[in-house]
Amino acid sequence: MLIKKPLKPLAAALAALSFSLPLNASAQAPAGYPADYAKVVDGAKKEGKLVIYSATDSKAAEPLIKDFSALYPGVKVEFNDMNSTEVYNRFISEAAAGGATADVLWSSAMDLQFKLVSEGYGAVYKSQEAAAIPAWANYKDSAYGTTFEPLAIVYNKRLVSADEVPSTHADLVKLLGSKADKFRNKVTTYDIEKSGVGFSFITEDAQINPQFWDLAKAFGDVSIRVQSSTGTMLERISSGENLIGYNVIGSYAQARAAKDPSLGVAFTKDYNLVLSRVVFINKSAKNMNAAKLWVDYLLSKRGQTIISTESQLYSLRSDVGGNATVAGLTTQLGNALKPIPLTPALLQYLDQTKRLAFLKQWKAAAGKK
Repeated sequence: MLIKKPLKPLAAALAALSFSLPLNASAQAPAGYPADYAKVVDGAKKEGKLVIYSATDSKAAEPLIKDFSALYPGVKVEFNDMNSTEVYNRFISEAAAGGATADVLWSSAMDLQFKLVSEGYGAVYKSQEAAAIPAWANYKDSAYGTTFEPLAIVYNKRLVSADEVPSTHADLVKLLGSKADKFRNKVTTYDIEKSGVGFSFITEDAQINPQFWDLAKAFGDVSIRVQSSTGTMLERISSGENLIGYNVIGSYAQARAAKDPSLGVAFTKDYNLVLSRVVFINKSAKNMNAAKLWVDYLLSKRGQTIISTESQLYSLRSDVGGNATVAGLTTQLGNALKPIPLTPALLQYLDQTKRLAFLKQWKAAAGKK
C-alpha cells in the first residue's frame, strides 16, 4: 500500500492526551529538546516530504502517520507498506542503481535491517530520545528498536480446548506428538525461505532452545503448513483450516483477536521471544531532516504511547503505561521475555553458507521440500 498524502489529524480526544513531546508556542522545536533542533524542523519543512519503506501494516502505521502529520503539517509522508523481504530487496536495488529510494527504513526483520546498517547504508544519528530506550535497542546510534512485540502461539478457540493450549515449547512438542492425527496439516508458521522476519524468528529459536530440532521434527511429523504473511496465517486459523500458528507476531494477533472471537493468543512461559521493529535513516536520504523528525517521533513518549494504544504494537519505553508495553508484558511473563538485541549476532545466519545449511536442516526436520 502506498500512502502519498498526509493523513488527517487524530481525533480531538487523542490530541488532548498528555504526552512528553508537545510543541512549543513557535511550533519549531519539541518541548525539552535543544533550541537548535528548530533547524531540523525548519529543514524538514523545506524538504516537504518523507519517504518510508516499511514492513509495518499500514493500518498499524496510520495513527502514527496521522499524529506525525499533525505535528509537522509541512512534511508530506509517503508510506510504502511491503513485506520484510521486499523492503530489503527494493532498497538494495534502488540504492545500487543510484535512483530515488527511501529516507527511512522501518522493518520487523531485525537481521535484514542490521545487515543494511552494517554494510554502511545507515546514517549515524543520535536521537534526542536515545536515553529513554533500552541499551539493547540502540546500535551505535545508527539503528534503533522501536517496539517490544512478543511472538505468540495463536489458536482456534472453537477447535482447540483450553487444556491443549501449550504454555511452553516442550508442551507444544508433546501436544503435536500425542495428538498428531488432530493437528496433521493443521499447524502453520512462516515460510522462512520467503519471509525475512520468519527466518529471523526461527534462527533465534534455534539459538535459544536446546530442544529446537525436536520441535522442528514435531512440525514435520504433522506436516506443518507455511505462509509468507501473518495475515494469511490468522485468516486460516480463524477459519479452522489451521488450528495453531507458531511464532506469530503477537501485536497483530492481539489486534485481530480483539475483533475475532475465534482466535486465541498465548505466550510461552519457558521463554518468549520479543521482536523490535528496527528503524534507520538512509545515509543518502534526500529528506534527511524529515527522517530525523520521524525517528525522534517514533521513540518519543508521545509516539510510543500511540504505538501501544492506537497502533497496538507494544511500547519499549519504561515510562509508558498500559498492557501493550514492557511493563505490562513483564508483569505477565517476567524473565521469560527474551528481546532480540541489536547486535552483530543477528548477522550469523545471513551468511549464505550458514543460511543454506540451516534451511537444508530445517527442511529435513520439518519435512519441507
